[in-house]
Order: sequence, then C-alpha cells, then structure tokens
Amino acid sequence: MKVGPAYRRPVAPVEPEWIDADHPQVRSDYDVDAQWWRQFNDPVLDQLVLQAYEENLSLREAGFRVLASRAAYNITVGGFMPQAQGGIAEYARWQLSNNVEAFENLSIPPFSLWQTGFNLSWELDLWGKIRRRIESAAAEYQASVEEYDGVMVTLIADVADRYVDYRVARHQVDDLQQLLTIQRDSLQVAVDRFEGGITSELDVSQARLNLAKTEALIPYYEREARLATNALCVLLGIPSEDLALRLGEGEIPSVPASLAIGIPAELVRRRPDVRQAERLVAAQCAQIGVAEAELYPSFSINGYLGVYANEIGQLFEADSMYGFVAPVVDWKILNYGRLLNNIRQQDAKFLALSAAYQETVLRAGREAEDGIVTTIKARVAADKQREAVTAASRSAELVENQYKEGASDFNRVFVVQQTQVTEQIRLNTSVGGVAKGMIKIYRALGGGWQLRLDALAASGQCCKPLPSVDGSFCDDYIGKQPPAGFDAWCLWPEWLRGKKPR
Repeated sequence: MKVGPAYRRPVAPVEPEWIDADHPQVRSDYDVDAQWWRQFNDPVLDQLVLQAYEENLSLREAGFRVLASRAAYNITVGGFMPQAQGGIAEYARWQLSNNVEAFENLSIPPFSLWQTGFNLSWELDLWGKIRRRIESAAAEYQASVEEYDGVMVTLIADVADRYVDYRVARHQVDDLQQLLTIQRDSLQVAVDRFEGGITSELDVSQARLNLAKTEALIPYYEREARLATNALCVLLGIPSEDLALRLGEGEIPSVPASLAIGIPAELVRRRPDVRQAERLVAAQCAQIGVAEAELYPSFSINGYLGVYANEIGQLFEADSMYGFVAPVVDWKILNYGRLLNNIRQQDAKFLALSAAYQETVLRAGREAEDGIVTTIKARVAADKQREAVTAASRSAELVENQYKEGASDFNRVFVVQQTQVTEQIRLNTSVGGVAKGMIKIYRALGGGWQLRLDALAASGQCCKPLPSVDGSFCDDYIGKQPPAGFDAWCLWPEWLRGKKPR
C-alpha cells in the first residue's frame, strides 16, 4: 500500500475556442505545425534554427540539467533495494597489557583475529515512502525534460525574431538609399533653378535639409542590423561576427494567409512550461505521501554474514562462519507534532504549486491570444501601409514634375518627400510586425521542441525510455512521448550523446 493522496492534475482554466476563432486567418481545426518557422519558406532561417539547436549554450546548459535529474532519479530508484550495504575485511592483533592490575590474573595469550564478510540494512517499503520518493524524482526528471523543451521553444522564437529584425533593418537601409537618389535629384533641380535666378536659396536649403535627415537615418538602421546579428551570434553559440555575407540579401519573411493554431485546450499538452509546472505539482504531491509515511512504524532488516578466525588459513572453514539477522522497528511516536506539521507544510507547497500551474495556463492562453490579435491587426496595418506608400510615391512623383515645370513651389516637394520617407519606414516596420506576430503566436503555443523528436525518428536511434509514473495522470505525460520504440533523449545534439563538446 501507499499512503498519501493519489495525484490528480489540477483543473486547467482554458476556453473552448480562441476569441478570433471565426477569423479567416485562424485555423483552429488544424494541429499546430511543429516546425512552424518553415512557413516563412526561408532556407537561411531554417539553417540558423538548426545551428542554434546544435550549438546554443543555454540549451546545452538545460540539457546537462536533464542528465543530472535523470541521475538523481536513478539514485532514488536504487533506494528501493537494501539502503545500506558494504563489504568488510579486517585484521586485528590483540594482547592484554601486563601493566594493568585488572589483567594480572588473566592468562590470555596474544591472539590474532581475521574477519571478512558483508552487512546490509533494508527498510521494507510497507507504506510506500520509498515508492513515493521514486514518483517524486520521476516527476522532477520529467519536469527537467520540459524545461529543456521550453528553452528550445524560446531559442527558436528568438532566432526567428532577431532574423526578422535584421531583414527589416536591411530593407530600411536599402529603401532609404533609393529615396536618397530621388532627393539628390530634387536637390540638383533646386540648385539649377536657384543658379538660374528662377527661385530663391530657400529651395536649396530645404532640399539639403531633407537629404541630410534621410542620410542620418541610414546609420541608425545599419546599427540595428548589426545589433540583430550580434544577438544571433550569441544564439548560435559563436563569437560576435559580421553575418551579412552569410545571411545575404532577402525579403522580410512573409506570413501565410492563415495559420494553424489548434484549440486552447491543447496548450496544456503542448506548451513545455505548462507541462513543467504540472510535473512539479505531481512531484510535490508524492512528497505528501513521503511525509505521511513517517507517521507509521518503519520495519528494517539488518544483517551480517561473514567469517572469523584466529589464523588466516582457518578463515574459510565451515566452523568460522558467523552471522546474524536483526529485525528493527522504528516508530517516531513522540515526534507526531513535528511529523504532522511536516505533512501540513508539504500539503501547502502542493497547493501553492497547483495555483502556480493554473496561473501558468492562464498566462499561456493570454500570450497566445496576444499573438493572434497582434498578427491579425499587423496584417491589416501592413496592407493599409502599402496603400499609403503607393500614394506617397505617386504624390512625390507628381509634385516633382510640377516643381520642374514651375507649377509648384519647393515647399510641397519638401513636405511630400518627408512623408514618403516616413511611410516607407512604417511599411517595413509593419511587414516585419506581421512576421513577429506569427513568431509570437507559436512561441505562445509552445511550438518547436518537437524538432528533437523529428530528428530522432529520422536517425532510428533508441535509448532507455523516460521513466513512467503510476497514476491517472500518466497518459497525460505519455502524450508527449516520442514515437513507439524511440526515446526523446537519443535525439540530443552530439555534445549531449557522450561526444566531446565543441
């Protein structure tokens, strides 16, 4: 039997559907795409994600914490066997002192004593204390796996985020360079008209002001591009370097017309931080059983089996055998006050972790909703911003022709060209905002950790399975298991499969 409460996963507060479930950009009837970043159809980004998975140091750190947790689980399982055991080999030479008055009438000659054997102490798990400890250690091991997956989700989203930042910054620089060409032409026209006595120097001054303001924007966005690549280098696990040649030229990642995001209830099974919080609740629930088992008497068997002899040659004769078995009952009956308070303490920790789990579920739902509405509204804004850029470009073209023909003063050219620059910058930011909204959605949905399972299935390797935990919640965790015959942790990068880290 096992004392203590039987674990039940706390109720997860989730809605049956998304707020924008009826929006055409939202597809709740499809499962979330595990490798969601491939929807951008950008091979450069795909390679960055794979390198980050293999080389990122934060992910590596989390992986070693999993190894430590798995070792701790194995140690706890070993506690089910005899808890204390050891081999003994000893030689002693005995001689009574002739200068001790109490020994004067004893005629005991000096003698030797040889012994060897082994002893053990085994506490019988009648109340399930050891089994509850194993349950707790198993759940903590599983929580460390979820932590690893959570780091991977964040890592992939961060790589995609910084990549979009870089593409937006480079497009800002390229578009501003094109607008500079137009503004230089306008400046030349203003200079020619001034030198021809047609206009005043004010036109030249305004043209130079526009040109200088646009030129001042370029170093800012060049800096933003460099900051994005510096951040990418850290995520890729390499020293900071200029990635411009490797990244090459490319468009700002475009988002599909609709996104598969599943339903809110799937957050509980898919999102690693939610699953980690649930596993910690399960681990603490088992600790209540450990504390409650202390109320009952523990039964242990102590034993020793060995050989004793005065001469080493007699050590392994049948008459040299020696041994004993000593059952022990230990009942902390006078410590009930402390034991009861320990149970109350463990129960309070369980309730606190349950509340933390439910809050994690609420936060996950909020973050997913934030990502959905951000993407929807960003796409609308980007579409309208394209119209604004088209109108601004056409206005700039018309007013430039009017100025050349003398039908308009340069003040209108000055205002329209400023507007053209502003709207173009907003367009690139809006297009990038759509991509970053999609990244926000899949970060919130917990997508990306499945990358290690896909690589495992392709490699055909197999390791010892993850520990299973008794109870009604077991199938909930198995829902995260890799395909039959595989173990999720065979798929770790090379440095985590026993090879020397690079």
